[in-house]
Amino acid sequence: MADNSHRVWAEIDLGALQRNLLRVGERLSSDDGQSPARVLVVLKADAYGHGAVPVARALESEPLVWGFGVGDSNEALELRAAGIEAPILVLGTIIADEVPQVVSHDIRVCIHSEDRIRTLETEAERQGRKTQVHLMVDTGMGRLGAQPRRAAALARLIEASAWLVLEGVTTHPSPSRPGHPFIAVQRGRLASLLGELADDGIAPPLVHFANTAALLGGEGRELPLVRPGISLYGVLSHELAEKGADFEPVMSLRTQVVYLKDVPEQTPVGYNGTHVTASPARIATLPIGYNDGLSYRLSNCGRALVRGQLAPIVGAISMDYTMLDVTAIGGVSVGDTVTLIGGDGEREITIPDLANTIGTIPYEVACAVGKRVRRVYVRGSADPATPRSSETSGEAS
Repeated sequence: MADNSHRVWAEIDLGALQRNLLRVGERLSSDDGQSPARVLVVLKADAYGHGAVPVARALESEPLVWGFGVGDSNEALELRAAGIEAPILVLGTIIADEVPQVVSHDIRVCIHSEDRIRTLETEAERQGRKTQVHLMVDTGMGRLGAQPRRAAALARLIEASAWLVLEGVTTHPSPSRPGHPFIAVQRGRLASLLGELADDGIAPPLVHFANTAALLGGEGRELPLVRPGISLYGVLSHELAEKGADFEPVMSLRTQVVYLKDVPEQTPVGYNGTHVTASPARIATLPIGYNDGLSYRLSNCGRALVRGQLAPIVGAISMDYTMLDVTAIGGVSVGDTVTLIGGDGEREITIPDLANTIGTIPYEVACAVGKRVRRVYVRGSADPATPRSSETSGEAS
């Protein structure tokens, strides 16, 4: 789709998003075709740059979806303010000043300590509103979560509270590669804790373990919830793509040529002249820079698609502008669409491609797409057997 009414825009294919959800469901199905688990859709970091509110609206009514996971209370409150009524769980932690709004807006939180149990309990009692919590256990991530030897005691405190409800128990796999042996180690530690709680008559209804890597490796899909994140958006590292080749990219990033200039040989381009033309060249200027999420590290090594052909990024990427050498591409004009992420004709630039070029992970590339970038939402079929649709919605953020 060419939408030259925007300087820079990210096309978000909601049909591809829904098809990816169905692919998650296929991995959850047992031999009889039934799925014992539901999906906690992860919307951290503005849905990994895809727009949390539109993504939530697109998926909230899906039967497979239980609710949404966010990184902090601000993300949760944004969803509530937009009218999202499904369960919302803060997967990270909250600070004391956030407790009143978490309780008043019926937001679930992960519990890591006795201190937070006490502050939540006090506020829930003050408001006269019970608060549902999920106990986070550190089985080997070493980040948030109670150590397993402490987690059982915290579960007993929650169970004894008149104002807190132990809705779930969870942990976070450390490996990012499906099938890594440590995933099974962590799964075993969680199982041991659940056994100890069962001996005490504590049986939280929602246990969840499987993120994208665990899910693609077949771990944790028998539990009541799974929480895929990056796989729903089709942003898979090359090590994940081997197990999830059927997942589709949801985001494309495009801009347009705003200026063309023919320059002689030995012309410096961009800050500090880090590129100097070796021969006469045609330079296209794009209104996109690192403030939009195009990494500075792509300077003089990244590429973009113009008229279906690859053009090198030349010179240093600046805050608001980037230059391409389009000398070898015939007929380039001001207003032509330029693709930084996504397909044009038979060629495609993927987020993992960009991540490999600059030596980072795909998550960083997706999450970096800035607020200034206009999101344009494409609504196609949710059926995995249906090709992508070019139909678009008027919804944008």
